[in-house]
Formats: sequence, structure tokens, C-alpha cells
Amino acid sequence: MKRIALLGMPNTGKSTFFNRLTGAGARIGNWPGITVDLLSAKILLNDAMVEVVDLPGIYNMHGFSEDELVVRRFLETQPVNLFVVVLNACQLDRQLALPLQLKALGLPMLILLNMADEAKKLGIRIDTERLTQALGAPVCLLSAKFGSGFDIAKQALAEQLKLHPKLQHADKAAFQHDDSIEQELATLVSQSIATPIQMPATVTDRIDRFMLHPWLGLPLFFAIMYLAFQVIYTVGAPLQDSLDWLFGYLKDAWLAPAATHLPLGLRSFLVDGLYDGLGTVASFLPIIVIFFMVMAVVEDSGYLSRAAFLMDALMSRLGLDGRAFVMQLMGFGCNVPAILGTRVMRSQALRRLTMLVIPLSLCSARLQVFLFFISAVFAPSTAPLVLFSLYLMSFVLVFLTALIWRGRYRSHEPLMLELPPYRLPTFRFLLLEGWRSAGHFLKAAGIFIVAGVVLVWFLTHYPFEAEPASAATLAGRLADLAAPVMSPLGLDSLLSIALIFGFVAKEIVIGALAVIYGMGGDDLSRLLAQKLDWVQAYSFLLFTLIYTPCLATLSTIKQESKSWRFTLLTVFWPLLLAWVVSFLFYQGARGLGF
Repeated sequence: MKRIALLGMPNTGKSTFFNRLTGAGARIGNWPGITVDLLSAKILLNDAMVEVVDLPGIYNMHGFSEDELVVRRFLETQPVNLFVVVLNACQLDRQLALPLQLKALGLPMLILLNMADEAKKLGIRIDTERLTQALGAPVCLLSAKFGSGFDIAKQALAEQLKLHPKLQHADKAAFQHDDSIEQELATLVSQSIATPIQMPATVTDRIDRFMLHPWLGLPLFFAIMYLAFQVIYTVGAPLQDSLDWLFGYLKDAWLAPAATHLPLGLRSFLVDGLYDGLGTVASFLPIIVIFFMVMAVVEDSGYLSRAAFLMDALMSRLGLDGRAFVMQLMGFGCNVPAILGTRVMRSQALRRLTMLVIPLSLCSARLQVFLFFISAVFAPSTAPLVLFSLYLMSFVLVFLTALIWRGRYRSHEPLMLELPPYRLPTFRFLLLEGWRSAGHFLKAAGIFIVAGVVLVWFLTHYPFEAEPASAATLAGRLADLAAPVMSPLGLDSLLSIALIFGFVAKEIVIGALAVIYGMGGDDLSRLLAQKLDWVQAYSFLLFTLIYTPCLATLSTIKQESKSWRFTLLTVFWPLLLAWVVSFLFYQGARGLGF
């Protein structure tokens, strides 16, 4: 099988081209360093099967960051037929060094100058024929985002594979010629690229006067995030209610009558256990999709890089940097890719401190728990404010954790960050991102949710002669053991059981409650509203926000840190912090008469 490797600097649209070429679901983000793993996909190109490998975005093949070493190791150990080098056509004076380094390695290349539409608007003229001659490789203009030039690039790709049918290795000795490459780069830029003496003022420049303002920047950021949460709640809640109604209708009209002739235990398991648990969780799928689509707008527009820039001064005082803030924002979707994203940090201490604070992000799994409780207990007018307060609390806890542990994980690595121009994501991209996130949620969480719901049903119904979820069941005995610890937080035994299952995956919490109480959807919401006042509900939400991350996150932390001791720290520190914060809130609120 033939092999193609995609290579380029961060923020060149390499992953966008990868997705368009392969149809794969590689994550696309408009800030540097988003691609941190070796993604690959197999495609049929003309009459040949081709493996396409998306390498991490790097600035220099002669550096020593983990991303650069990954690419070096790939070049030295993995043979390829062709390298496809994706460059930003607006920044060729800085980016042409990369294909020059590949040329020195003696490897076949195809050069794609992406964002050619933006370069044209800026008045940049590129002599592709001269570049082709100088680099010894075809050069194509492209806009991977909109697809212009894609067919020409794909045809050039097929032609180059025919010219290079054999797999080739890099010449390791060629990694030494930095000085000559710099001289060649200067000559190549002067001969092939015409850039206006003074670049025209762009929309990005005008927007950044406000977005990066020393005093207005941070208030605007929090206002934008609050607006995003309003959109998620306003659009997602009706869709969630509609799906919940559909599941309830199917249960009453089809499942319950069909199960009447089954034995009582089996009927209870299928209807009150498996169906209610999975149906309650599945009803949140529209909100998950909308959340990822909204965050994709924030991400792909280029605003996340600005958020990192704005927060860098504050984060540096905490022993972190602006990239750690971006990783936390990524953690709003899922903690796992955010943990993987710490690979862009060269300092091990900085990486570990960032990995310690990322699980405090309000991830999408926790989001569905919060939306359910907020809708059940709080008035619609205050619901967005309650949700926003939990996101603010997430930031506060990150800052507190960083302050406490920065002495243990001290780093002096400087921040290098590129601010890309503002771009509006295409509607096609948003649909693909929503589809990808839904698929990822169902694939990643599905096994945990099914296993968790089944286990919760068993614990709340065994021994089978006992009343479900009573003190005589296994769940009731677990609740009695947890009562001395959880009752000072205002949490009863059944809520404690749901939290215990949240150790496996936070998605299980709502499904567990549906099984424990033997009802789902609106019935469960009404029951929680009767059982809990707002102080108890908010205490539960605080504990859920903070306590130990899910098993998938913990396994990723172990993989990235390569330390069991550090992994155990990420288990017990959030657990202790969750208990203390919930205790202080609940006891303080009760002391004030609430």
C-alpha cells in the first residue's frame, strides 16, 4: 500500500485538507498545535489504495519539542511515497523553510499553498512556477476550507504517486544543513513572492482593537462565553424536550405493552432500567451536538488564540501559560483531547500542572447532568445564570489548584503563540463537527453508559425480593456507608449512589438516577424538584463539577504522564476539593437561612 504523509506548520489548514481528502473526523481548530497525534486514514486514489498520515504541526524539523521529535522519528523510521506539505500562502516568508528542509532530506514532495484566497485579498502574488523549479516539487494553490483548487491538488497528488511508486526513507545525515537552508530561503522568497510594502488594514486588525484591549478584552471574552451558553440552552432545551417526549411516547405506546407478558424482573430491567436509563441520557444528544457546534464557531474563528493571549499574563502568575487556558476551554468539550493537547508544551512540569487542572473543566458529560438538574430545580429565567456560574466556578478552581501546586510543578517555558486571522467557519464544517461529536459521544460513552445502567439496576434491585432502591438492597447498603460523608453536603443516599457511578463516566449519573427512582424524563425532573431545594441541588452540582474525572480521562493522564503517583494525585485532589467546596457552600447557605 502506498503512503502519503501530511506535514505543515500549525494553523495552516492541514487537518482541514486531511478531512476533505479522506472524509475522516480529524479535529479542526483555528489555533496553533491542535493536531497532537498521528491520525491516519485509507482512501482509494484512482486505482490504488493509499494510507494518508496526518503528522503533528511543527515549526521546525530541527527542534526538540515532543511534536518535532515525533515527526523526526516518523521520518527516520517510516518509509513514505510522498510528502504533502501544506503551507499558509499568507506567511510563506516564514513557512518555506519547512519544504526546503524536506528537499535537503531528498524526499519527494507536493507543496500545497493553502488559504490562497486570503493571500489574494492581501495583494500577495505568488510565482508558483518559480517555486516549483526551486523546490523541485509541484506547487498548487488551494483553499481547503472552501474547496477551491482541491480537484487540481488531488490530481497532482495522484500523478506524483505514479512518479514515486517506491517507499523511501529520509537521509538522516541531511538534518545538519540549517545555515544553507536559511540563505536559500531568503533568496527564494525575494524571487518568488511579491508582498505589498504596507499591508492593508484588515478586518482582523479592527476587531482586535476591541477583543485584545487591555481593559475590555477579558470582559468581552466572558460576555461571549455567556452568550454561547445562552444559545446552547435556548436552542437545545426545546430539542431535548421533544426527544424526551418521543422516548416517553415510545415507552407507553410500544415498549410497556410489549413487555407485559414478560416475567416481572425482566420487565423491570428492560423498561425501568435499561430503557429509562439510556433514554434519559440519549435525550441530551441534541444539546451535546449544539454545544460542540457553538464551540466550533469560537474555535475555528480564531478567537481561542486571542483568549490564550488575554489570559497569559494571569496564567503565568499561577505557574501556567495561555495555552493551559486554551486546553481548559477544549476540556469543555471533553477532557481527553485536552489532556492530549498538552503535548505542545515542552516542559514536563508545565504539562503536569496543566493536566492537573484540565479535569476541573465543565466537560460535555457533566453538562448534561447540569442541564437536567437546572431544568428540574431552577426557574427558566435563572437557568442560564446558574450554568454560567458553574463555568466561572470551574475557572476559580483551576486558579486555586494552580496556586497550590505551582511550587511542585514549576516551569519557565516561554509562550510562543500565533494569532490567526478571524475566519467564519463554513456551514458544512459545523454540520460535520456536530455529526462527529455525536458519533464520538455515542461511541466513547455508549459502553460505559450501558454497563453503568445495568450495574445500577442490579444494585438497586438485588436481593430481588426487596423493594427497589430500599435500604435492604445492595445500593441501600452502599448509601448507608456513604451517608456520614455525604449528608453534611445536603446529599441523600440515592444521590450519593449516582455519584459513585459517576466515577466510571459522568454520563452515567442521570441514567443511574433514572434507574434508582424507576422513572425518567419529565417524571424524574418533577420528582427531583419535589425532593431538592436549590441549595441541595447546587451543592450536588458543585460536587459533580469538581470530583474525580472519569476513567477515560484518568487512563489518558496515566498514558501522558507515565506516572502512577501523578495519576493518583488527579484522583484524590479533586475528590478532596469537591467535598470541601460543597461542604462550605451547603453549610454556609444553611447558616444564612436559605
